Amino acid sequence: MARAGLVRHIRHRSRRLRGVLLAGVGALSLGTVAALEATDVLRPLELLSVDSRFDVRGSEPPPADVVVVGIDDRTFDTAPSWPFPRSMHARVIEALTKADARVIAYDVQFTEPSPEGMEDEDEALFAAVEQARGRMLLATTEVDPGGRTRVLGNDELRRSLGAEVGNAVMPAGRNGVVRRVQQRIDGLDTFALKAARLAGARPPKLPADGSWIDFHGPPGTLQFHSFGAVLDGEVPPERFRDKVVIVGAVAPSLQDLAATSSSGDTLMSGPEIQAEAIATLMAGLPLDELGRGWEILIAIVLAVIAPFAALRVWALRGFAAAIALGTAYVVVVQLLFESGLIVPLVVPLVGLVLGAVGSLGVLGVVEALERQRVRDVFSHFVPADVVDDVLARTGDEYRLGGSSRECTLLFSDLRGFTTFSESRHPDDVIELLNDYLTEMADAIIDHGGTLTGFLGDGIIAVFGAPLDQPDHRDRAIEAARDMLGRLAGFNARVDAPPFRMGIGINTGTVMCGTVGSERRLEYTVIGDAVNTASRIEGMTKETGYAVHVADSTVQGVVRVDGFVDLGELAVRGRAQTIHLHGLAEFAPPVEPAGAPALNGAATVA
Repeated sequence: MARAGLVRHIRHRSRRLRGVLLAGVGALSLGTVAALEATDVLRPLELLSVDSRFDVRGSEPPPADVVVVGIDDRTFDTAPSWPFPRSMHARVIEALTKADARVIAYDVQFTEPSPEGMEDEDEALFAAVEQARGRMLLATTEVDPGGRTRVLGNDELRRSLGAEVGNAVMPAGRNGVVRRVQQRIDGLDTFALKAARLAGARPPKLPADGSWIDFHGPPGTLQFHSFGAVLDGEVPPERFRDKVVIVGAVAPSLQDLAATSSSGDTLMSGPEIQAEAIATLMAGLPLDELGRGWEILIAIVLAVIAPFAALRVWALRGFAAAIALGTAYVVVVQLLFESGLIVPLVVPLVGLVLGAVGSLGVLGVVEALERQRVRDVFSHFVPADVVDDVLARTGDEYRLGGSSRECTLLFSDLRGFTTFSESRHPDDVIELLNDYLTEMADAIIDHGGTLTGFLGDGIIAVFGAPLDQPDHRDRAIEAARDMLGRLAGFNARVDAPPFRMGIGINTGTVMCGTVGSERRLEYTVIGDAVNTASRIEGMTKETGYAVHVADSTVQGVVRVDGFVDLGELAVRGRAQTIHLHGLAEFAPPVEPAGAPALNGAATVA
């Protein structure tokens, strides 16, 4: 007979159910991930997660070859109101040209001529632009069909002066945040792309939705000089030599501001955004995205890993492992970002959380059902409070097989019932037997005993298992007294000659646990003490005492009165005798004829 724990048996029976439910959780997680990937409904959250990665990474050293010259509040301390006369812009362009700037990327739009009577202002600007031939880039946000502009009046004049033009529009993405640099807008290459090419970079063709701008930090991170300081000659020329200089409005009053991945709750000025985009293109697009196929594969793996693991790892341990995996994934995502790879975070984590929570729910439900099953099955032969105590003490490891302990065994047999049943209808016999066994089982269970089996009208019970009971000897003896008291009541209501009962009680070390097949289990006890208890019960026919108690039991009782010492008696099938005691209240009224001589048959004080 295969030996197993009760929980192992029940868990085996529920394994298929658990597998089906976990498969359902995995399918639900996969379906959810697929829907999220297909609809991009969580794309805004994913973009915010990338913004957060910039925050975690913090500021990086600014590029040495990119400088911003900003029209700031300090400029307005000495300059007239905006827009400035074009001669002022010309002076700054001339200063940057003399400083040998590699590229002068002017993020100010010159599409309309100066007011009448100020033509000399335009001429000054034209002269400065021509002086910077080959390194001058102008900006516009107004592009005609076909990519034509009106910068400096028209494209023909602009080209004759040796200036390039780029579209300075920086489209905001989801959440109104600027994150990407584009290849071309409205048929005209972007301002940042043109500046990078003028600086000698050869960036690859950008994706249709653009490439990520690798922001170095929040506003103010890049090298910066005030437009007014440059105008007044306060900045040494070497600060601009062989550098890409982006000139534009940074003062908040000029409203050229936008939210970016690294600006947090503040806004970044347009020239700084352009400068970051230019630096990104010159660096060869340091930030790359994982391919769509890989994104989906990662999301699928994380969605099913928790349900799959839950088949082998139980409940909270599996959930904790999923949390650890999720945490590790977040760390890996951040580390990959800092090395230049953007990996999806939100959808895979949603899949992981769905799988983990769903698996935890399934395992919790299955475990609760199994636990209730343990209670229901074991309550058939163990008192309900004992079952509750065992489950409360052992928690998830409520295994009840394979222990060795000292217990007290009780065997009982009903005398005369076999003869009585031969003349009765089977239905009446079974009904009467169930009535009797119910009374006896209640007596045993009420005293904390564990029923281990019925042998027809015979009963086998153990005290002290599966839960430790220091007073298991006294419990067994009191159960015997209760059984005989209930027998008297049973005889009073049965239309038959009074039945008699024999009870044998013995204490010893036994092996106890659940045994049986996959389809049926019993809690049982094995050992010589069990066989001895059975033989002790059989000897009650010879002495006339309804209850025989082994000396091994009497020596450890708390209540020491009420015993009759029967001395050493021979046991059938054993070479050694056994020292027995009887319960005085159940002594035979008359010494049976031919009964063996009893040594010292006196009540023990």
